[in-house]
Amino acid sequence: MKKTGVINAPMAAVIAELGHMDMIAIADAGLPIPKTVNRIDLALKQGIPGFIETLRVVLTEMQVEKVILAEEIKRQNPLILNEIINLIGEVSIEFVPHADFKEMTKNTRAIIRTGEFSPYANIILVSGVVF
Repeated sequence: MKKTGVINAPMAAVIAELGHMDMIAIADAGLPIPKTVNRIDLALKQGIPGFIETLRVVLTEMQVEKVILAEEIKRQNPLILNEIINLIGEVSIEFVPHADFKEMTKNTRAIIRTGEFSPYANIILVSGVVF
């Protein structure tokens, strides 16, 4: 049994396999997930697990170089945006229209679906390197 960190096997595997500039996404319950992308579905019911809770755990294991968010989060979900900013620290943020964000998810290694029920609570994490 894994002793620390992410114990969800599909999540731990996809994070361990990331190379520089690979991307994974963490999504709210409503984001459409392309059939060609690995779906890691954590959603149990409304709000469980939450988006921020899931992001916090992933950030303990993943070196992030950049994050991508939908432009709409600024107006539609400023509370989640502020929590993201607090969690990522000095990591750069790119904002794109939500339609473009959904297109970008087609190039992610996986999408982790949460039980989050708030608008635009979605993020693409771009993998960095630790050296």
